[in-house]
Amino acid sequence: MPSLRDHRLTRLLGIDHPLLLAPMAGAGDEALAVAIARAGGLGSLPCAMLEADTLRARVARFRTAIDAPLNLNFFCHAEALPDAVREARWRERLAPYYDALGIPRDTRARTARRRPFDAEACTAVEALRPEVVSFHFGLPAPALLARVKACGARVLGCATTVEEARWLAAHGCDAIIAQGWEAGGHRGAFLEAPLAVQPGLFALLPQVVDAVDCPVIAAGGIGDARAIRAAHALGAAGVQLGTAFLLSDEARIRPVHRAALQSPRAGRTAVTNLFSGRPARGIVNRLMEELGPMSDDAPAFPAAGAALAPLRERTEPDGIDDFVNLWAGEAAPLARTGPAGTIARELIEAAFKPS
Repeated sequence: MPSLRDHRLTRLLGIDHPLLLAPMAGAGDEALAVAIARAGGLGSLPCAMLEADTLRARVARFRTAIDAPLNLNFFCHAEALPDAVREARWRERLAPYYDALGIPRDTRARTARRRPFDAEACTAVEALRPEVVSFHFGLPAPALLARVKACGARVLGCATTVEEARWLAAHGCDAIIAQGWEAGGHRGAFLEAPLAVQPGLFALLPQVVDAVDCPVIAAGGIGDARAIRAAHALGAAGVQLGTAFLLSDEARIRPVHRAALQSPRAGRTAVTNLFSGRPARGIVNRLMEELGPMSDDAPAFPAAGAALAPLRERTEPDGIDDFVNLWAGEAAPLARTGPAGTIARELIEAAFKPS
């Protein structure tokens, strides 16, 4: 059986233990990143929805709290052109909900922008000099990637298939995150592999390990020490966990999200494009039940969420999660409450320390 202590990743990233915090937009900020870093893992900040001033402030608070490596995560999607026909079709699908709640159909609400990595973001990286930069939905343009690497950052990329892993390795990634079908949140797919052929983690992982020479990080459905040990037995040099920390004290999830995670519903998740326009795994709610988790009417990422915002704003204050994206992986029932640092240390102790 392969060693549980493949030191390539810890040496590469400068961390004590091969446990990475998944960057979860809306759920994790510098407080959660600091907690994981204090436990000896890699803290991460999701940056795609942050303005430059906010990003700088969060990094500064992390640096003030701890002297440890930090991962900044960015999206690399291509921004879709406006599609008035599809937008109208989507709003027509949602019209019965607007009518039932007495909301005018033409109501608009402000939504956070999800920006792809661009020259402005690259300039921020050069100024902030994070030890690690990770990318979702592929990699940025070669010139931008070269600038990231020139400032000393290690680069991580997310693969949902073996083909994507090979592509990432060939284009300069220092380590590959193998994201299994079980993972919560957005799928990192970027080579247009149909959802039906994207494998689960324990089928994907050993194939990726065999396909690339760089360290491989396992992500998806890992909720306890047993799964961590299994991932390492299949060749992973480290693991990335997100859902495992969603109930922690430092997680910034909405009350309705926390309530759903602590209910029997947490065991029922599905991949859906209704909330953003890209496939992402979350706890099944009313909208997913009634429209089906996937819809050709949903506008391209990230535009789908705009039409849902007025519905969410009307119902969420009453504890109703019908129109809320409840991102979570298939191991959600294993998530625990308490300080994130305690959760991380106990996972590390149980998974990596000799008995």
